[in-house]
Amino acid sequence: MGIFKENPFGHILFLKKWLIRIAGVITHSRYKGFNRLEIEGSQVLRDLPETNVLFVSNHQTYFADVVAMFHVFNASLSGREDNIRNVGYLWQPKLNLYYVAAAETMKQSLLAKVLAYAGSISIERTWRSAGQDVNRKVKFSDISNIGKALDDGWVITFPQGTTTPWKPLRKGTAHIIKKYKPVVVPVVIDGFRRSFDKKGLFIKKKGILQSMVIKDPLEIDYDNESVAEIIEKLEYAIEQHPSFLKVIPKDQLQAYEEQNKKREF
Repeated sequence: MGIFKENPFGHILFLKKWLIRIAGVITHSRYKGFNRLEIEGSQVLRDLPETNVLFVSNHQTYFADVVAMFHVFNASLSGREDNIRNVGYLWQPKLNLYYVAAAETMKQSLLAKVLAYAGSISIERTWRSAGQDVNRKVKFSDISNIGKALDDGWVITFPQGTTTPWKPLRKGTAHIIKKYKPVVVPVVIDGFRRSFDKKGLFIKKKGILQSMVIKDPLEIDYDNESVAEIIEKLEYAIEQHPSFLKVIPKDQLQAYEEQNKKREF
């Protein structure tokens, strides 16, 4: 790999590799030290194609979730079985791994800009801006950038567009699935909301068991299933369908509601 070789977004891969290495070393103890990350589904990752894979996940913090996925994905591809022991797996990280994030979030600080260079596909949210509800048209360049990333590798997206649990999924994710026909892999996470602050930068509580389950790819009829059918399938897969509320203990549900009084992300 030439030292100045770039990815499709103009990011120098040599620089991106070192950013991932450094950030990975700094953050490793957050998932294998202060708190413990329980992982399931490493083999699923190793069986996936190199490109056109879309990961859909529930969302609990701005940054801690996706950083954990960078650790888990790279550890699994390096042969580790459901663990992130020995951070050496980041010496040769997967450089064609991207994640979808709100453009305004990725401009808020120097750290956010560094994380953006490591793999963000920044999009303009159509429903929320600067803490206010908005209603604006989808930017076609945002959709095409996601398609460009899928052509190059793997993309992580959080289709609820918020860290508040059990919110409806955005239909745009289903449109992307129908348009680009990626392999769709559900990911279910838990424990991050209790471990970190809302941004996922500061440790809120130690000794928390975090979990990440990578499920088998979904079977989707890209041409015949409707957007609504795909959305419902995704809601069940990432365990965010309204029916899941019926099985949540009342005290836990009240705690979630209290913690998420304010609209997030």
